Amino acid sequence: MNNEFAASLMAFARRVLGGAVSVENLTQLTGGANMESWSFDYAGQGYVLRRSPSVELMAGRTYGHDVEAAVVRAAFAAGVKAPEIVGEIEAGDDLGTGYLMRRVEAEVNPARILGQPPLALLDDFARELAAIHAVSLATLPELPATTAGTLLGDLKSRFLSFGGDRPVMALAFKWLQDHLPPPADAVLLHGDFRMGNIMVDPKGLAAVLDWELAHLGDRHQDLAYGCINSWRFGHIDRPAFGIGQLDTFFAAYEREIGLVIEPERFRWWLVYATLWWGVCCLQMADIWRSGKDAGLERAVIGRRASETEVDLLMLLEDDAPVEEQQRFFHFHPGSIPSPTKMADGTPNSGEPSATELLDALANWIETDIRPHSTGRDRFMAAVAMNAIGILKREAETPIEFHDKPLADDLLSGRKSLSTPGLLAQLKAVSLQKLAADQPKYSALAVARQKWSQ
Repeated sequence: MNNEFAASLMAFARRVLGGAVSVENLTQLTGGANMESWSFDYAGQGYVLRRSPSVELMAGRTYGHDVEAAVVRAAFAAGVKAPEIVGEIEAGDDLGTGYLMRRVEAEVNPARILGQPPLALLDDFARELAAIHAVSLATLPELPATTAGTLLGDLKSRFLSFGGDRPVMALAFKWLQDHLPPPADAVLLHGDFRMGNIMVDPKGLAAVLDWELAHLGDRHQDLAYGCINSWRFGHIDRPAFGIGQLDTFFAAYEREIGLVIEPERFRWWLVYATLWWGVCCLQMADIWRSGKDAGLERAVIGRRASETEVDLLMLLEDDAPVEEQQRFFHFHPGSIPSPTKMADGTPNSGEPSATELLDALANWIETDIRPHSTGRDRFMAAVAMNAIGILKREAETPIEFHDKPLADDLLSGRKSLSTPGLLAQLKAVSLQKLAADQPKYSALAVARQKWSQ
């Protein structure tokens, strides 16, 4: 944090909130790869500033913070547990774009919430989604109106712009096109309703954050989005938001809304949401590579694309012929010996190898940097350790990410889940990638056991 930002923030707080006191306890909150969030106290009250520090980072977004704030205000007025907005950044504030909210005192960390979730939390989720979907469209600003077809087309264009060379993603695109659901009545969708954007206190759900993806569309999109495995944060056995079971969630939502969830439509959106997150990971890498945001976090998130590839195969493999589902393989991680040691296990002599230098760098972060860091700096030290781990594992077992010819064959339908041996090949490659990128990801152990019998 620089003094110029702190001074601008204090002037903004005085303009919006009144008074002439100072901003206290200013802290940048962790997470938020797209936006910054700053917590502070002013005149004895707690606030959070949500902002984009530069116009460049807002480029290409469907709408700006003015529309986002209007959606949040409408949801709050309708009784949704959205944040209460108390002011918006103006051009003269020299803070970028964004808005100021009253701070909610509750837990947002998914690991802590899911470790022992409140008993009625899944019912809270169902009730809150029903309330969002019931917000009157007449109270909202103009928002994008979407269908499954338009969203799929846009996502495919993004995939192709990032190379279009991931075969598993290409397979998913073809499946989604072949199983496109008919149009549905449009309702307000939060667009990012998941663990990580939800605050919970001992009574249950306390607040729904991050409304930047709000739009109009099929309610099943919101219902499925937070249920993808990436948002269960390790609880792969609890398919409903990492909290519980889908039948319990479906029944609770149906009681609230008076409509029946369509299982096949839900599955389509579950596959779509999983693929969407994979393409978003590729986009994070593209943003980092372009220099628009050179932060380490974006580069590391780019490597999370591999988690979605394993998840997609687990979602789609039931559509393959039985003989292809039963074509098992033997997975052998680490077939290439580590370059940091000789055959007898003793360290190499002479100059340090690449992996030895990575070890030295990791040790420096762990012993000299992380213990003395707080807030976002401590979070970023953990991100750096994660990046070093990826590099070490990839050095030991080199990985080929790209296969444009195969991806083109899958997109066109020239190859499919019926192609002999293809499903087993995709499984093997996807597991190798995930083992390097995220060896603790919940689907890795489950998929290894299921696919290598």
